[in-house]
Amino acid sequence: MSAAAGVVEHLFRHSSGQITATLARTLGPARLDLAEEAVADAIEQALRTWPHHGVPDNARGWLFRAARNRAIDLLRREDALRAKLPLLIDRLDEPAGPDDELTMMVLCCHPDLPVPAQVALTLKTVGGLGVGEIAAALLTKPATVAQRLVRAKRWLAGRSFALPPDDALESRVDSVLAVLYLLFNEGYQASSGQDAIRGELCGEAVRLTRLLLADPRTDTPRARALLALMLLQASRLPARVDADGDLLLLSEQDRSRWDHAMISEGTQVFATACTGRELSAYHVEAAIAVCHTAAETDWPRVVGLYDQLLALRPSPVGRLNRAIALAMAEGPSTGIAELELLEAEPKLATYPLLPAALGALWLRAGEPAKAARYYRRALELPGSEPQHRFLRRRLATCET
Repeated sequence: MSAAAGVVEHLFRHSSGQITATLARTLGPARLDLAEEAVADAIEQALRTWPHHGVPDNARGWLFRAARNRAIDLLRREDALRAKLPLLIDRLDEPAGPDDELTMMVLCCHPDLPVPAQVALTLKTVGGLGVGEIAAALLTKPATVAQRLVRAKRWLAGRSFALPPDDALESRVDSVLAVLYLLFNEGYQASSGQDAIRGELCGEAVRLTRLLLADPRTDTPRARALLALMLLQASRLPARVDADGDLLLLSEQDRSRWDHAMISEGTQVFATACTGRELSAYHVEAAIAVCHTAAETDWPRVVGLYDQLLALRPSPVGRLNRAIALAMAEGPSTGIAELELLEAEPKLATYPLLPAALGALWLRAGEPAKAARYYRRALELPGSEPQHRFLRRRLATCET
């Protein structure tokens, strides 16, 4: 039963966006809600039947047909949409996939939509994230995300399912990249649930970024830089947790378990991203990731790269990461001073990595009582179960 559920989860992450996009192409963006409902019902049907009857040989095709059949049932109830039935019934093959998904991503990132709505809609529709996961990725409240989704889907009514002209397409790429970046990060550092990392989300973000590179109109240096960043980060996933699924710090990881083929590909893709004059935040982050693949991390260089990153894209999380790098380069007291300045930052009020980082640095500074106070604060904030186990182990170290 657990094996069948795992297959369904994998397919949901890797195929729900494709199936939703193909149904939306036929039904029109105005009925995106119906397409999503049909896919959700197909997933539920798979969870009910596969554990008892076995996983079909062509599981992805089975899911698409189940979603299509459910969409047909839903359409039959609506007189205004019955004209769509022949189109949907004739669509017997598996979803076309790449073209539909690229179109859906670009449509979700329309400039007439506020940027937060673009992000939420793409993560939900193409990435398959739930409202809670999106809220955690955006450092906001689930109710806020839900409202954005309602408004964004209302805006989609009357839009055509088509790519914009070439001269308007490139400007939409940045929004798509921002969404894929968030999708990858939610997999790399799961914000909730039983797993510390969610490799399927990282893999889905990589796959969707490759879709951009596969089309000459959306193959840009910054898209290549983001793909390089994802590959370099994902190469460390096998070593980020121990046998019990608990998080390991970079210094604790077995580097022999890193995916060196992925590091090689990421480095090569990064080189192709740097052939022109463009310098994006993704270029700088990829350069930081390259530093971490070396036998010894050059922390002063990493600090300098974070300075570049903050000049290009100021953010409280970027400042937090720079402070940690500074502590590695100059000692814990320097990092603590920087991190304490961020405690008043509203966007980090529920971000558990801030008190966790302060706990780690106070422990390094020989102040276990202060470290314990911050670890307790981090444990009060939302996080995955492995994150909480990690924090409890660190807290126990302070109290011994």
